[in-house]
Amino acid sequence: MSEPKPPTPTPPGDMYKGWLFKWTNYIKGYQRRWFVLSNGLLSYYRTQAEMGHTCRGTINLATANIAVEDSCNFVISNGGAQTYHLKASTEVERQRWITALELAKAKAVHMQAESDESGDDCPAAPPSSGQSGGCRNLEIQSTLRTLGSKVEDLNTCNDLIIKHGSALQRSLSELEGIRVVGDVGEKMRQVTERATLFRITSNAMINACRDFLSLAQNHSKRWQKALQVERDQRIRLEETLEQLAKQHNHLERAFRGATVLPSSFSNPALANKGGAPVKGDASDEDDDNEFFDAMEDPAGFITVPADPKYHRRSGSNVSGLSSEIGMDDQSVNFDEQSMVSNPESPQPLELEPVRQRRTRIPDKPNYYLNLWSIMKNCIGKELSKIPMPVNFNEPLSMLQRLSEDLEYYELLDKAAKCQSSLEQMCYVAAFTVSSYSTTVHRTGKPFNPLLGETFELDRLKDCGYRSLCEQVSHHPPAAAHHASSEKGWSLRQEITLASKFRGKYLSIMPLGSIQCLFDKSDNHYSWKKVTTTVHNIIVGKLWIDQSGEIDVVNHKTGDRCHLKFAPYSYFSRDVPRKVTGVVMDKEGKAHYVLSGTWDEKMEFSRIMQSSKGENGTEGKQRTVYQTLKAKEIWRKNPLPEGAENMYFFSSLALTLNEPEEGVAPTDCRRRPDQRLMEDGRWDEANAEKQRLEEKQRTVRREREREAVKAASSPEEGTHPDSYQAMWFEKLDDPVSGETLHVYKGGYWEAKEQGSWDMCPEIF
Repeated sequence: MSEPKPPTPTPPGDMYKGWLFKWTNYIKGYQRRWFVLSNGLLSYYRTQAEMGHTCRGTINLATANIAVEDSCNFVISNGGAQTYHLKASTEVERQRWITALELAKAKAVHMQAESDESGDDCPAAPPSSGQSGGCRNLEIQSTLRTLGSKVEDLNTCNDLIIKHGSALQRSLSELEGIRVVGDVGEKMRQVTERATLFRITSNAMINACRDFLSLAQNHSKRWQKALQVERDQRIRLEETLEQLAKQHNHLERAFRGATVLPSSFSNPALANKGGAPVKGDASDEDDDNEFFDAMEDPAGFITVPADPKYHRRSGSNVSGLSSEIGMDDQSVNFDEQSMVSNPESPQPLELEPVRQRRTRIPDKPNYYLNLWSIMKNCIGKELSKIPMPVNFNEPLSMLQRLSEDLEYYELLDKAAKCQSSLEQMCYVAAFTVSSYSTTVHRTGKPFNPLLGETFELDRLKDCGYRSLCEQVSHHPPAAAHHASSEKGWSLRQEITLASKFRGKYLSIMPLGSIQCLFDKSDNHYSWKKVTTTVHNIIVGKLWIDQSGEIDVVNHKTGDRCHLKFAPYSYFSRDVPRKVTGVVMDKEGKAHYVLSGTWDEKMEFSRIMQSSKGENGTEGKQRTVYQTLKAKEIWRKNPLPEGAENMYFFSSLALTLNEPEEGVAPTDCRRRPDQRLMEDGRWDEANAEKQRLEEKQRTVRREREREAVKAASSPEEGTHPDSYQAMWFEKLDDPVSGETLHVYKGGYWEAKEQGSWDMCPEIF
């Protein structure tokens, strides 16, 4: 064997390469290989020609151990995964390699420590000069050029793989079509050559991917820290700009208060009505004139404080001012003014004793859930026939969850007293948001109602309303709901749930609409629900988010409120669960702005003036609304004490499954599996749940057989081709143009008479 050439020395820290003997196995012994030391990595090839496409192995010196065995032999190991037994031709050559390897290892360790540790310390203080920033820019540019070259190598390898792969495929096709025996040898040689080219190109692609991945991983941590520093600096800059904006606003107001305003800045008609000149010093401004931070939201608008002239009005001219510019900031208490100006407000009635309802349910037991006991029941069965245990449920039905939308019925009571449809729209929009406040911690799945199951919520004596729900369809599952109040409003909805499992989360999309009608004004509102997302289905703690957009439409006046539920984002600076909305008339003019969160509170502000502002992040021009001081329109009720042990139920939810006398035999309160689960007897609840589901399948099969029999014998009467709801009928709504199940009456009369003979036996 010829003696290898000594390695070619190169400048330290750049590259070191040359021939070495590497131990392969006991048959072949030491074999001559071409080694390249670069960037803290030691790679080897069979020949120098392979450097462009096929690397036989690479070891990272930052974690490697270098040991000398004798005058020519040395070993490089990284803890057992990779071990290279190497031999140089002379002791001098071995010493050169050891020196180069030690220097490269020290540099690699230093770079790794700098990436892990110094990235936290250096950005904390600004550089003393522009030299460090320039060096950092040069380093980034150099890394980007290296990454770019690696990407070009990947593209080249990709093209070669496609080329050689196509050629190999053609050769294989030609080989299959050969009929003459003499041509087989030539074709086999071509196939072998092209397969070799394809293998070499594939190895080059693998090595290029390894190099790119290694380089990207080495720099990703440092770049992440640099990105965090830039993000913190941007946040500090935004906070500084906000402070400057506040100071500018205060200076502008002080200037206006100390100077007589030009006529173009005042409204003579309003000044005459107010009975006071529009001038004065800064002490004239009251608490309503305090500055509010500009609020940027995804809806594409910004709210800023209105001009002080809209605030300097006495309380004695509210009615006159409202006729000119709408409700003043001092008169936006819709409920109080509406009651005063409404001569038809009901007079106080004699108080009746209100039933005391329960405030606790048994604590949720901590039962161990054996997933295998569930999975083994899934073998060979359809998904719809797999009995899911009650461990995933909460002791309420979906019908009861629908009735929970009425927890903040006071919003509709106040809306019924409003004289203005735009004011009424604010309360209706707040009511739509409030219905999601009970879902923030409720990760348990409600029981699927059986076909024909009902739920009544009679709060006529203490709250002035009562509601009824019925499961009107099983495939697809659909529930109809109707509620009416003595305060002059009614609510109806039909909801069908569609769900999509997307791996890490489950999206629940309610289909159908909700309608609210007011007797006095004949205003007819409708809207749809947003998408509910349950995160961490497989691993982690479950949490719920609401996202999407809602358009609340008044079909009589054409008024509209566009609500936007912002999805949760880890990188967003906005508050979580944010909701924003704008109330507009049929002409598209904005009158109110709503903002808040769907799990805490909502506020509204009267818009006094609007204008086109600066472009947003996506190049769209945002609208700037000058508003009066925001006032709270809704706030979530606090959870009862110990709610975390009672499925995070609200005070209303705790009473929904409370036993009551006189309810229909199909009422959710009489459902045995749900009652057993509430009592903590989960094993019995699982058995009862499976019995009810099998009974429902049997009834459905019987109904389908009757439908087939009736279809073959039309003279026998009506075809029972579909289930007919007991208390609801399907009608076309002439106002909204939708088809939905509407309450047809008779339930409360049947309850008073105690006549439930027509109800089916579903439990």
